[in-house]
Amino acid sequence: MIERIKQKSVILLPVLVSVTTIALVSVFWIQQYRQVAYEHISQFCEIIGENYPETEEQMLSAVKEYYTLTEQEVDGNQYLAQYGYTSDGFCNGMEWNLLVCSLILFFGTVCSFLLSMGYLNRRKQKRIVELTDYLEQVNMGNSGRIIQRLEDEFSGLQDEMDKTVTELYETRESAIKDKINFADNLANIAHQLKTPITAAFLSLQLMEKAMPEIHTETIKKPLERLNHLEESLLTLSKIDAGILHLEYSPVDIYTALNLAAENLSDLLKQKNVTVEIPDKGCIEIIGDLEWSMEALMNLMKNCMEHSPTAGTIHCDYGSNPLYAEIFIWDEGDGFAPEDIPHLFQRFYRGKRSVGDGMGIGLSLAQSIFELQNGNITARNLPSGGACFEIRVYSH
Repeated sequence: MIERIKQKSVILLPVLVSVTTIALVSVFWIQQYRQVAYEHISQFCEIIGENYPETEEQMLSAVKEYYTLTEQEVDGNQYLAQYGYTSDGFCNGMEWNLLVCSLILFFGTVCSFLLSMGYLNRRKQKRIVELTDYLEQVNMGNSGRIIQRLEDEFSGLQDEMDKTVTELYETRESAIKDKINFADNLANIAHQLKTPITAAFLSLQLMEKAMPEIHTETIKKPLERLNHLEESLLTLSKIDAGILHLEYSPVDIYTALNLAAENLSDLLKQKNVTVEIPDKGCIEIIGDLEWSMEALMNLMKNCMEHSPTAGTIHCDYGSNPLYAEIFIWDEGDGFAPEDIPHLFQRFYRGKRSVGDGMGIGLSLAQSIFELQNGNITARNLPSGGACFEIRVYSH
């Protein structure tokens, strides 16, 4: 209420100043008019007195009679017109006084208007900055900041902002709860799978010892696939719940790439695929070596599955002040163009997918690098082949 009164007062200020200025100028002009009229009549009488002293008594009598006349009796008198006199020749110079008064009135009104508008504009800018800062704090997650509530033209906007922010926080809290519940359910499923998979592996080992002649490979491969699926689901559930523990430290890219290639050495030999990793010196990222290596392994494995026999997986890396980047590409046919937007979605398998993958590896790699302030993009090279580009930002 106080703010609205202030606002109305500021708006009314130019009007009040204008009225006050008009009143003062009017009083001043009346006084000037009376003074000028008095001086002119006095000068006229002085001229008569000096030139015709004998008429002094008649002149004073005429002045006395004129002094008692009302404005209505004087209004419209044109007696001197019959002798060729007009109003233009009387009170010369008085128009400048009128001009000065008019200018005072004009500039007084304009100044008061500009001052009022300037004050209102500064006040609006202050409120806009305050509301903008409030939204920025909300976007940064600082929900504890309370904005001062004022009764002004921004009150409605502020009320709607408060409602929207409250709804957003409620929606976010609900989404976080749903995400945690989903992660818990995923972890429970993974744990539930662990027991029968372990039991099945033990039974398979006993079968291999007791009856080695029986072909158990057809059973072993699905079990290994299930075991890998269980481990991946457990890792994804930890990422979703935000409880995947990473040991952040400087990670040498060349070392991480070589360790990833070594862990895939058996599969690479089976496919007769080699990995080419140039040594470009020490270029480091801040992250977890083990998990970074796991993500790189998933990318290399994808390239290996799409590489021709005796093909090569190429690696390269570099850095600039903003980020370090890693490139991994193969010599295969590349991605189907319609698959590229969906490659990092969980359980997505593209049209050119090979092997018995479950569509988790790329999604897992993306999630790991996102936890390390990075991201992965995929594209096809002009010369052929699929390329993964990893960027890990410095800040």
